[in-house]
Amino acid sequence: MRIPVIDNGGQWTHREWRVLKYLDVETEIIPNTTPLADIKADGLVLSGGAASVDVEYEKLGRLGEYFDESTVPILAICVAHQFMGQHFGGKVGKAVTGEFGKTEIVVDDHDEILAGLPSKFNVWESHNDEVKELPGELVRLAHSESCGVEAMRHRSKPFFGVQFHPEVEHTEHGEQVFRNFLASCKK
Repeated sequence: MRIPVIDNGGQWTHREWRVLKYLDVETEIIPNTTPLADIKADGLVLSGGAASVDVEYEKLGRLGEYFDESTVPILAICVAHQFMGQHFGGKVGKAVTGEFGKTEIVVDDHDEILAGLPSKFNVWESHNDEVKELPGELVRLAHSESCGVEAMRHRSKPFFGVQFHPEVEHTEHGEQVFRNFLASCKK
């Protein structure tokens, strides 16, 4: 199985790559400016990053193309999660309270990306912006006290977004989030 990590300038992009390697997945880190036609993959992980979706849209390269044209599953992390929300017609903006460090999330729907996980668990966060409103094409899967959309999925495509960082060791069950994503890539 081949799952490249699309680099959006995140501080933990290499950790996403490392988790995939640990799970025996063929992977590499590639720039977010790479045309989809040049990417051979069974799934895509879109890394986090410091860019603001509203202000620094151009730093997010071809993410729109990936969502519009991809036929393989996508796991969007942090800023890529926010981009996904906005791209499909939702609203992204400054969080009332940014989340940094340990945060407890509540699972609203144990959809395939959160399958087998507890109803509440601790994750690692690093964000000032968040998805404020979901469009009709996306479904909320989890929330926290400060953030209304910690995880989501597309209703008809195998696209998933998480605001938190499953690649960081402080996130409980982060490896299982990746395993669940890999299971969706095998379908």
